[in-house]
Amino acid sequence: MRREFSSADGSAALAEQVAEAIQTKSPLRIRGGDSKANLGRPVEATTIDTRNHRGVVRYDPTELVITARAGTPIAELEAVLDAAGQMLPCEPPVFGGAATVGGMVASGLAGPRRPWAGSIRDFVLGCRVITGQGKHLRFGGEVMKNVAGYDVSRLLAGSFGCLGLITEVSLKVLPKPRATLNLELEIDAADALNKLAEWRNAGMPIAGACHDGARLHLRIEGGTASVRTSRERTGGWESDGGFWSALREYRHPFFGDPRPLWRLSLPSAAPVVELPGASLLDWGGAQRWLKTGEPAQSLRALAQKLAGYATAFTPSASSEPFHPLPAPLFRYHRQLKQQMDPHGIFNPGRMYAEI
Repeated sequence: MRREFSSADGSAALAEQVAEAIQTKSPLRIRGGDSKANLGRPVEATTIDTRNHRGVVRYDPTELVITARAGTPIAELEAVLDAAGQMLPCEPPVFGGAATVGGMVASGLAGPRRPWAGSIRDFVLGCRVITGQGKHLRFGGEVMKNVAGYDVSRLLAGSFGCLGLITEVSLKVLPKPRATLNLELEIDAADALNKLAEWRNAGMPIAGACHDGARLHLRIEGGTASVRTSRERTGGWESDGGFWSALREYRHPFFGDPRPLWRLSLPSAAPVVELPGASLLDWGGAQRWLKTGEPAQSLRALAQKLAGYATAFTPSASSEPFHPLPAPLFRYHRQLKQQMDPHGIFNPGRMYAEI
């Protein structure tokens, strides 16, 4: 049954603030819960706050679609889904309840299930956005087969607010799995990656795989029979699953290390190499968290050698947190910024100093 929700709509106030910024050529720093303020370069500008523009607008469990305003806390959206036995599979962090739907899409930050379920971008069906021309436009829609036109709604995922102010998002959701099994296995990292490749080829329903330096943490989800069969193949011992919530929310003891935090994004088949610091291999090896005091240039050279890139999650670690782009790709980024935000008012310099 389709459900309509009544909630505060602050879009008019946001549009008015954007129009004033365009007229005065004053840059804006977009914020929701500010839970990801450590990501990207600092923005010196007037703050525009989306938190008053919140609430679930529509939810149709039968169609697996939910629409929410940008200032809606992710925790609030997940509570609505949970009551219907559904979930947002990409498992974005909620950061103690502060993280919002708009920030989730703008950052593209997903959790441990992402390699098997999909990224934030994969679940965005449509959105409303206030553009750099001051127009409040709708892109995409609330149907899964919307293929008409340029997919601006998914383009906004991971844009860190540099292209426009997201005000509303429609998301695809999925039913919760019937069965979940959490396991721990005593195995080294290299052998763990080999085992994961073998299990994937065998069709095992993996939904989380992280090596903490001593053991492999494995999450298996799906039908009762497939989970039972997987249990017979893997060995190890069962755990309560608290590891995954701690990893999702960056509460695992690894993140308490005082050294700067880096994320190395690599091909899943990248070999296990010695990293200069404490490391945690998530996403089946495709995401390697690193706590280190090594300079940015050395870490980025290492990531590139492994056909990946490195992102600084600690502001003091690098003046340019995001991996430098090749010249042709950077040109496309700049042209896109000029098209979407010709006056350069939205989060200027958040991703790169020149954009």
